Amino acid sequence: MTLEQIAAHVRAVPDFPQPGIIFRDLTPLLANGPAFQAVTAALAARAGEFDLIAGVEARGFLFGAALAQATGSGILMIRKPGKLPHSVIGQDYVLEYGSDRLEIHADAVPGGARVLLLDDVLATGGTAAAAAALLRKAGAVVTKALFVLELPALNGAARLRAEAVEPESLLAY
Repeated sequence: MTLEQIAAHVRAVPDFPQPGIIFRDLTPLLANGPAFQAVTAALAARAGEFDLIAGVEARGFLFGAALAQATGSGILMIRKPGKLPHSVIGQDYVLEYGSDRLEIHADAVPGGARVLLLDDVLATGGTAAAAAALLRKAGAVVTKALFVLELPALNGAARLRAEAVEPESLLAY
C-alpha cells in the first residue's frame, strides 16, 4: 500500500475541536487492517537502530505497540499524570492552549538505552519535545521521533531539531 493509499484512510473533520481547525482523524486508518499494517511497515522501515520504543498517550500507544510487535522490541508508555502505579518522574510543558505534564516510571529506561519516540501527530512539537526531555531525564538517548502525520505549518519539526531530535513523518497536511 502506498502512502497515498494510506492517506485515503485519514478523515478530515472541519471545525474540530473549534471553528477554523481541520482535525486529521486517524480512527478510520486504525480500523482498516491493511492500512494499519502498511503504516506499521512504513514506520518500521524508517525506525533505524533503537533499543526501546516510547509511545506517547494515547494513540502513540497504538502505533508504538504495533511497531514494537513488528520489530520485536519493548515499548515504554509516556502517560498523563496519575496513570502510572509506581514511582514516576515527570516533565511539565506548555501547550498552545494551556499546560500539561507527562510522566514515566522512574525505573523504565535502562541507562543509555536508545529510545525511539513515537506518536501519531506532530503539530507544534510541544508534547514530543517534552517527551524527549522526560526520556532523557530517565536516562535514555533520544535522537529520533516518528509520526504518522505532520502538520508542517505549525513548525513542530523545527522545534524537535532544536532539541537534537530528528523527526520523520509518513504523511504531511
